[in-house]
Amino acid sequence: MKAGSGIPLWIVALLAALCLAVLAWTTFGFVVPFKHETGQAVLDTYFAGYDESAVFHMQKLLDENETATRLLRAMYFGPELIFPALLTALLFLAFLKLGPAGAWFGRSVHLLVGRAIYLLPFIYGIADYGENISSLIAFGNGAPSTLATQLLPWMTRLKFASLAICFILIVRLAIGRWLAPRED
Repeated sequence: MKAGSGIPLWIVALLAALCLAVLAWTTFGFVVPFKHETGQAVLDTYFAGYDESAVFHMQKLLDENETATRLLRAMYFGPELIFPALLTALLFLAFLKLGPAGAWFGRSVHLLVGRAIYLLPFIYGIADYGENISSLIAFGNGAPSTLATQLLPWMTRLKFASLAICFILIVRLAIGRWLAPRED
C-alpha cells in the first residue's frame, strides 16, 4: 500500500462534511434539548467516562421524564445509526490517505503491525455501536439489563480512547507528511 493512496481528497472532505452535519444534527437536535429538558448531559458525551452509578441515575431520570426518554431513543434511532459508520469510514480513509501499511512515521514496521493500526477506526465504530445498543437496553422500557448497565461505561471509555488514539495518529501522520521532503 502506497502512502497517499489513490483516494481523492474530495472524498475525505465529503465524509468530513457529512460527519460534521450529522454531529450538528445530534448535538442541536437531541443533546442540547435533552440537557435543557433534564439539566443533565447525555452519557454519550462524558469524555472522561462515568461509572455504574451514573447509569442508575440516568435510568431513574428517564423513568420520571417521558420527553427525555423519547429524545434519547430518537437520537439512537436517528443520527446515532449513521454517525459511527461515517466517522469510522472517515478515520479509515484518513489512515489510508496519510500512511502506508509497511512504514509509519518514517520507520519500517512489521507488516502485521502496520495493518493492525488500520483496525483502530473499526474498534471505535464497534465500541460506539456497542455503547448505543447498551444504552438502548439499559434505558429501555423493560427491566434494565445488568450486563448492559455494567458494559455501558466501558464501551464509552473504549469509544473515546480509540477515537483519541486515531486522532493523535492522524495528526502525527499529517505533520510527518507535511514535513517530509517532496519527491519530484
